[in-house]
Amino acid sequence: MRKGLLFATAALSAALLTTATACSSSSNSGSGDGGSAGGKKPKIGVILPDSKSSVRWETADRTYLAAAFKAAGVDYDIQNAEGDKQAFQTIADQMITGGVNVLVIVNLDSGTGKAVLDKAKAQGVATIDYDRLTLGGSAQYYVSFDNTQVGKLQGQGLTKCLSDMGAKNPVVAELNGSPTDNNATLFANGYNSVLDPLYASGEYTKGPNQSVPDWDNAQAQTIFEQMYTSQPNINGVLAANDGLANSAIAVLRKNHRNGQVPITGQDATVQGLQNILAGDQCMTVYKAVKKEADAAAALAVELAGGKKSAPATTVHDPTGNRDVPAVLLAPAAIFKENVQDVVTDGYVTKAELCTGEYADLCTKAGIK
Repeated sequence: MRKGLLFATAALSAALLTTATACSSSSNSGSGDGGSAGGKKPKIGVILPDSKSSVRWETADRTYLAAAFKAAGVDYDIQNAEGDKQAFQTIADQMITGGVNVLVIVNLDSGTGKAVLDKAKAQGVATIDYDRLTLGGSAQYYVSFDNTQVGKLQGQGLTKCLSDMGAKNPVVAELNGSPTDNNATLFANGYNSVLDPLYASGEYTKGPNQSVPDWDNAQAQTIFEQMYTSQPNINGVLAANDGLANSAIAVLRKNHRNGQVPITGQDATVQGLQNILAGDQCMTVYKAVKKEADAAAALAVELAGGKKSAPATTVHDPTGNRDVPAVLLAPAAIFKENVQDVVTDGYVTKAELCTGEYADLCTKAGIK
């Protein structure tokens, strides 16, 4: 991966500035409160990764972070790099120049993330890795879920669904997340800790196994189509999130096998929950994003006010060979019988979940 920031010509800089300006953003220019760090007025910058890999970044994270910053009375700027690594760095430069005290990032890859974090550190800006750890980076804190546990819940969920269907020696395909996302590695560590012993004992047969670049759902459908063509006797799919799951479901539906092959997911998206209600997806993993966003916002506000926090937990960065102070939240497995939990928590509404053909399914599942 490239290290360091890109130094561009004047023409390229102008082009990147145009790209960054076009990325979705939200900001607040209120008076702020809570003191200042290094003589600067408290201001927090947040860079989200994209809106393509998962709808959560725009529908959940942006909303919850903005609400928390407004409640704290601090200035903030939230922008989305929309999957563009150059735009990601340009946005960071603009935020640092614009006087942020704290920079919160969801990296697109560790190389780009490291370059941004290192520059922020050199400028005296406090940094937080949000949701994804930047390997080899210099973030002072990390706020996320226990992502290895997320994977374990997926692995356990798939075994439950296969058992419920009475599957014997099932062939399991694995549709992993992006190879540049450390979270995808942690998810895989979790679900493989459940599945590998079953492969080794001969209870399960390991089928096709492939990662999906950038969590791209269109690529995921192409990849799974190739998997299914090479091994049409697939009995279960460990899909790393709801978007990838839906891509696999599209292929299975075309082959008239949707609902016959248990599929996992993650993020408890409306689409994922609807697939569960329809019987096309067996489970998802719910991560209460509001709790994650509130934890990151509270930490960022403290840092912007010149205070330091001391989380009780650390995570190890094997690339940087350091332990990063961390706030890790607990995920939850969601099956058809407890979809209501996600609605009760306010993450999705009954109105958006129970539309059209899903209205009757919601009634049958007892969604209130």
